[in-house]
Amino acid sequence: MTMLVIQIAALGACLFALVHAIRQRRDAFTAVDKLTKPIWVTILAVATAVVGLPLLGWFSLGMFGLIAGVVATGVYLADVRPKVDEVQRGPRW
Repeated sequence: MTMLVIQIAALGACLFALVHAIRQRRDAFTAVDKLTKPIWVTILAVATAVVGLPLLGWFSLGMFGLIAGVVATGVYLADVRPKVDEVQRGPRW
């Protein structure tokens, strides 16, 4: 039961990150010296699949897949997303 809750929370984070990456401008990623938008969208799509497919009873990499998906999503949400948002928003003063 606990593992199911963790998987659902991880899937939610993966989906949030993936939708966020898709909605951003392509040049915002390179403006902040990060990987390009297509690379991040691919990474997050794979992370979402690796985390979400076991919930459907399909392809599973076990705990390794869950951890890999969460780490990839965490890097995006903690490092890339704030910088991409900031460069598109401009200074906050």
